[in-house]
Amino acid sequence: MSWFQRPPGWPAVLVDGPVVLRPYRRSDAAAWAEVRRANRAWLSPWESHLPGSWNESNSPAAFRYVHADQRRSARTGDGMPFAVCLREQGRERLVGHLNIGSIVRRAFCSGYVGYWVDSRVAGRGVIPTAVALAVDHAFGPGGLHRVEVNIRPENRPSRRVVEKLGFREEAYHVRYMHIDGAWRDHIGYAMTNEEVAAEGGLLARWHRVRDSAG
Repeated sequence: MSWFQRPPGWPAVLVDGPVVLRPYRRSDAAAWAEVRRANRAWLSPWESHLPGSWNESNSPAAFRYVHADQRRSARTGDGMPFAVCLREQGRERLVGHLNIGSIVRRAFCSGYVGYWVDSRVAGRGVIPTAVALAVDHAFGPGGLHRVEVNIRPENRPSRRVVEKLGFREEAYHVRYMHIDGAWRDHIGYAMTNEEVAAEGGLLARWHRVRDSAG
């Protein structure tokens, strides 16, 4: 992709109720570091670790490198990195992250979805809403046909997110990724555009699921 062409579907701001997905800003450093550091026990078992302590690799200074890497992947069309935010009482706060990464175009038109959320807002439907927003965007303006999510079998909260949304379980990846000191198995989930197009998109499906449960 040449320097003057914007990747399909990027940049973008996606909104559903109080949930907002937007590109990261340099000014997010302090909020990002606070959320990451406060959620060490919640997040660290499921993530690959950089050298150094958790506090060092999740500091405001470290965010500069994270932000630069995200901007680079977005500019080249390899990823769509979103800050997940909540708007409450007229204020917006950063509560998570969602990325559609490893994007391949041409005959494949696919990418991988990864996410995390602040444990202090878990269970409120923030991440299912964020995933639904991002997948609909990827299938529409983003020009993708298929998205995949790979999750450790032990990570029940993350698996519930994609299962509630109706992702199809299609693979078991043995020793897939080095996380928390060992090569960990992952379950592969996937979805194609055709699987949700007739329902008006994944967000519409999620709204119906949530309404029927409530």
